[in-house]
Amino acid sequence: MHKILLVEDNEMNRDMLSRRLIRKGFEVVIAVDGEQGFQLAMAERPDLILMDLSLPVLDGWEATRRLKASVETKEIPVIALTAHAMASDEEKAFEAGCDGFDTKPVDLERLLGKIHTFLKV
Repeated sequence: MHKILLVEDNEMNRDMLSRRLIRKGFEVVIAVDGEQGFQLAMAERPDLILMDLSLPVLDGWEATRRLKASVETKEIPVIALTAHAMASDEEKAFEAGCDGFDTKPVDLERLLGKIHTFLKV
């Protein structure tokens, strides 16, 4: 079973997406801010990270930069999840080290396609 770290501060988004991913057979670990996401990624070593970009404490861009700078976590694919749908937001996410980009509200089938591509399942 693949483990996904979901870093999302909005409780409704977090609960809805985590339940849907669990139903699809994933193990889901949850963080509510970028700092907690970074710490959980280091401790849990998930197979993939879904990273909201607008987060408290440490935003998703900086959390991703730290993950990609760490030998322990640099190979973990990070998919940015954001309501910011401008092309410049996507560029900024990739510059921070994100491997993929998806917009909110989440289209589950589209997101699952990206997850499956990164996890090769």
